Parts: sequence; C-alpha cells; structure tokens
Amino acid sequence: MPKSPMPFFWYELMTTDLDAAEAFYTKVVGWTAQPFDKAPGMPRYIVMNVGERGVGGLMTMPEDAAKMGMPPAWLGYIHTKDVDAATASLEKAGGAVHRKPDNIPGVGRFAVVADPQGATFMFLQPNGPDQPIVPASTPGHIGWHELYTSDWKAAFDFYSDQFGWANAGDFDMGPMGTYQTFTAGPESGGGIMNKPQQIPVPVWQFYFNVAAIDAAAKRVTDNGGKILMGPMEVPGGSWIVQCQDPQGAHFALMAPVR
Repeated sequence: MPKSPMPFFWYELMTTDLDAAEAFYTKVVGWTAQPFDKAPGMPRYIVMNVGERGVGGLMTMPEDAAKMGMPPAWLGYIHTKDVDAATASLEKAGGAVHRKPDNIPGVGRFAVVADPQGATFMFLQPNGPDQPIVPASTPGHIGWHELYTSDWKAAFDFYSDQFGWANAGDFDMGPMGTYQTFTAGPESGGGIMNKPQQIPVPVWQFYFNVAAIDAAAKRVTDNGGKILMGPMEVPGGSWIVQCQDPQGAHFALMAPVR
C-alpha cells in the first residue's frame, strides 16, 4: 500500500537577531507576530501568522548551533504521526540524526535530522489536531519547497521512499541540469536540483507567497535585505525572487503573474 504523503507543514527561522527578524518579515511578507508562551521554560519564540493561522516561527539560534558555525537559516518541519519511527527509518536509509526525538511541552515531539546528502530538516509529531489544508497560492503561506543537493536523483528517491512524495515531472535546464518536481500531498509541492557551485552545502529553500513580486522585492531592499536573483518568471507563470534577510538567512518570494 502506498505511503500517505508526509509534507512540510511548519517553517522556522533560526536567527542572530530575533527582534530585527520579526520586524523584517512582518514588513516584507505581511505576517503578524505573536509571542508563543505555551511552553514554560523554553527560549523566546515568535509565531508568524496569516490571519488567525500560524505558518512559522522565529527563534534565536541555539548556542551550540552558533558555536558549530551554523549561519542564520530557515528550516522546515515534516509532519509525522510517529517521530521515533520516522527518525529510525531515516537513519536506516542513510540519513543523519542531529538531535534525537524529544518533547516540546505543549507542542509535540520533534527531531532534527538530515537527508543522506546532508540537507537538514526536522520532524514534528504535533499534539493537537491537524490544521485544514489551504491552497498552495494563499498569500503569506509557503507556495514552493526547493532542495539544492549533491545528487538530485538519489535525493528524490530518498524523499519518495521515506515520505511518499510523488514524481510531478522533470525539466531539462541545460547547463544547470535536471529539475525534478514533486508533490507531497494536496497543495504541497516543490523541486529538487543539483546545487550550483556558490551554494556550499545541500539545503532547503522555501518560497513565501506575496501579492506582487516587484513591490515585495522593494520591501526586501528597503528593509535591509538583499536580492540574490530575480525577479524572474518561472514555468507556470509565477514570478519569483531569491533573497537574503539582514542576518543572512536565505528565502524566496513567489507571486502570481504580474
């Protein structure tokens, strides 16, 4: 029986300046910020909301990660109903476990892991009920998930086998190689490609939906961020721009046709 798809469903920024990151993303993406205080004793955490619904969180980078030289970064959580089993399966398939399954009071059970090529992500087994699925193009939500890796085919096989992601077609991008698209359940998808030389290690990048790409790109630079590539049109008619926030974390923005 095919495995039910396990999608990304939460996104978290580890940053060096929490207040500055909150100000930047509320202005650029249009999120509203809400302190999370339901886990006593946990470090300060800010939930970023679209309306009444949280889509991600911001936190100060843990001291041990900073000492290891980890730069500010967005990380994604893959939904699982059994984090211990998912972690064991990932490790057996050649992935790495950076933090073994542990509990977040009032939230759920999580683990920090990496795929066999080294891209880091997290598992979360939430305590509460699942939230309703929203259209992938909903403003403020995450419209696309993109993996830059060292072996796109092996990476796709891993995510397909482990999490039930399905092949949605591939594209020949000439000198840049093959771009493998996937679906990870209703309203969740993305692409996998071999990383360009300027990206030092395999990494996931997430695309945040905005209403208009040019205005959003201007908000990035007006608030101290950088444009790394674009704006550019991609197959299907959407426009994207790849960016860096003032603390150095990479992200991307996606908008409908101009």
